[in-house]
Amino acid sequence: MLVDRFGRVHRDLRISLTDRCSLRCTYCMPAEGVPWLPGSTLLTTAELVRIASVAVAHGVTEIRLTGGEPLLRPDVVDVVAAMAALDGPEGSPEISLTTNALRLPALAAPLADAGLARVNISIDTLQRERFRDLTRRDRLTDTLAGIAAADAAGFRPIKLNAVAMRGVNDDELVDLVRYAVDRGYEMRFIEQMPLDAGHTWARRTMVTGTEILERLAEAFTLTEIPGRGSAPAERWLVDGGPSTVGVIRSVSAPFCGACDRVRLTADGQLRSCLFARTETDLRTILREGGTDEDLEAAIRTCLAGKQPGHGIDDPTFLQPDRPMSAIGG
Repeated sequence: MLVDRFGRVHRDLRISLTDRCSLRCTYCMPAEGVPWLPGSTLLTTAELVRIASVAVAHGVTEIRLTGGEPLLRPDVVDVVAAMAALDGPEGSPEISLTTNALRLPALAAPLADAGLARVNISIDTLQRERFRDLTRRDRLTDTLAGIAAADAAGFRPIKLNAVAMRGVNDDELVDLVRYAVDRGYEMRFIEQMPLDAGHTWARRTMVTGTEILERLAEAFTLTEIPGRGSAPAERWLVDGGPSTVGVIRSVSAPFCGACDRVRLTADGQLRSCLFARTETDLRTILREGGTDEDLEAAIRTCLAGKQPGHGIDDPTFLQPDRPMSAIGG
């Protein structure tokens, strides 16, 4: 098993397939985008699968494919099929994917056939003009079509993610939950984190998880669901269920003590934490003929340096140099 010095067992591997994205969300990157990683530095499918196979052999049971926008990778269906075919001591890993849904109308069915189990879809607003202002692209209709395609392809559960932002979309929290409940999806709200490319995040403007719950409680009866485990979202039944809503309070109520996640960037750097300031280079090991044992040792070295928490409340906290689009969620 992949265990750090605090006894946390790591079963969840997040793999970024690309740093590129088809949207330009204001909380993630500037309007002109950010410099993309050179193509030669990106891991090939064979390299991605080899790292994943080592992780699965040592207890990883879930692989989440992220980006950027992972569906921009031309061979994403092949990547999913290869990951789903891996076998470890606890069987094949569950393969999930986080997406903005723009390419799901064409890809949802092939992805399901390839072995993708679940999708998390980002949607911060249901208002077209607001969506255009927030993402700098007029693509709300396409996102909604992508959600419908995921539903038609049989993905369950479908989780919808929204970053709650003061003065931007915090007046839509109830509307977003109603949209999800009416269709059998799970709405999840995320506190905005210091991961934007422009480093403009400020705690004083952040909508906290407590505020989110207070607003939702004005419209719904919320019943907390116990037994969160290592999941990032706390969950509540909405009006007695079966529909649920989740809140991810990474800043105001961090859950680092139960973290079981490790992240691989698209250019082959392993990160023990979303907010880590250091990375472990797996790409060089791969390209210089390293063995699977060399990869395992590097993974364990990375985890040995994992901190007890992300340290956002520490006065010495520094935002990661890489933006979220380059780290992968």
